[in-house]
Amino acid sequence: MRTLLALLVIAAAPPVAAQCPADAEVLTVNRPLGAARAAIAEGRLTILAMGSSSIEGVGASAPELSFVPLLEQGLETRLPGVVVTVVNRGVGGENAGETAARFPAEIEAAQPDLILWQLGANDVLQNRSEDAFLADFRAGQALLADSGADVIVIDSQRVPEDRDLDFIRGRNPALGAFSALTALEAGRVGYGVFHRFDTMAGWSGLDAGGVGPDGLHLNDAGYACWAKLTAESLVGALR
Repeated sequence: MRTLLALLVIAAAPPVAAQCPADAEVLTVNRPLGAARAAIAEGRLTILAMGSSSIEGVGASAPELSFVPLLEQGLETRLPGVVVTVVNRGVGGENAGETAARFPAEIEAAQPDLILWQLGANDVLQNRSEDAFLADFRAGQALLADSGADVIVIDSQRVPEDRDLDFIRGRNPALGAFSALTALEAGRVGYGVFHRFDTMAGWSGLDAGGVGPDGLHLNDAGYACWAKLTAESLVGALR
């Protein structure tokens, strides 16, 4: 008979995705991650995660089962002897410009070695133009220029096409186009790119494709898969 302690340990464990494929390229580095590598050599790594609700963790059944805590845990497991801190500064509903406006204060507070910037999805859902999105992306670049941190952007998530929800119906072509624009612009300035939109195409084996009942935010399986792939690919790039 299981002890109470064993049951508590099992209940606290992060979800294990039955299948977590990465048919597409997960991470394109574009430029060596010099600041992060230097920090790791000193036994530490501070990451500032900026973006909207998927960074904040909306959709997870508990805060510790969302992307940022799972990423921190996954990196510490893969980087023995390194103290990893991932600072969660996701704010639900923000578009690229609204997130960028917070950069100076958040960077000053966190002093990060690496900045993750998730962007694009809310710009699509708010029916913003590619030109407006690109202008905000470039405004953010100007605010990041003096941070001294490495930068990796995270593109849009893919939404389920089999859900009877008006606000996501037919959105994947635009989400894909904004993701492609994100990758193109990131390559131009040397930012890394986590290709979330393309990677999620292979998630059919996850619970509900990794997306919760609202058709937009990831569920526990989706967050677990995204954090696992992010940690694996990032450590691979840092080595």
